[in-house]
Amino acid sequence: MTAVLRKELLLYFTSPIFYALAAIFLVLSGYFFYTNLHFFVLYGAMDLVKGFWLFHFLDTRRLLIVLVPMLTMRLVAEERKLGTLELLWTYPIGDAGVIAGKFLACVLVLALTLGLTAIHPLMLARIYPLDWGPVVAGYLGLLLLAAACVSCGLLVSALTDSQLVAAAATYGVLLLFWVLTWNEAAVSEGWLGWLAPLSLFDRTAVFAEGGIDTRDIVYFVLFSATGLGCTLLAFESRRWRGVR
Repeated sequence: MTAVLRKELLLYFTSPIFYALAAIFLVLSGYFFYTNLHFFVLYGAMDLVKGFWLFHFLDTRRLLIVLVPMLTMRLVAEERKLGTLELLWTYPIGDAGVIAGKFLACVLVLALTLGLTAIHPLMLARIYPLDWGPVVAGYLGLLLLAAACVSCGLLVSALTDSQLVAAAATYGVLLLFWVLTWNEAAVSEGWLGWLAPLSLFDRTAVFAEGGIDTRDIVYFVLFSATGLGCTLLAFESRRWRGVR
């Protein structure tokens, strides 16, 4: 696993595409921070401590949904297209180790990118007394969401040899989990009760409000574990097809 992890991190940090994506993410995150802060300063009667971070983390979450498919699309699809995946299978590395290494590499890269946005609350803390509890909760929610999205992107990338298809399909799947409960009038109350717990949108809202619910943590962990487990099944399917 550590060998795959090092290889994937090296590929990320030597790729100009990653730096371009990270730069775009940071610029847009900074723009949202500035505009949200300007809004709350303008309407000073609103709750800056809770309401501002709610807006900020929800905006950052939207950026993650777009960024993750671009980072996960090459994890398996590129190796499958170039033929290096078959070479990797000949090494004394189990499928679980390969998947774990690729997953952790992408999560670490996203954690680093999110960590760079911490400059925003640090700048604000110099001129305004902050309660760091909501900030920590918000970043925890973003990290858990990122891990869940990476597991989904890794699974989709394992099912195709086209990076473009992998990115588009990952974005579509994540968007579906996001908007499951947006149009409540389109589904019955019974179906809504089943769909609401699956919505990524609803699960991240509590963290953005500054709270930490263990049920939401368990949801994201199970979502990530399910994605990784299905990816392992996709890897092992080569044996069912007689691929060595």
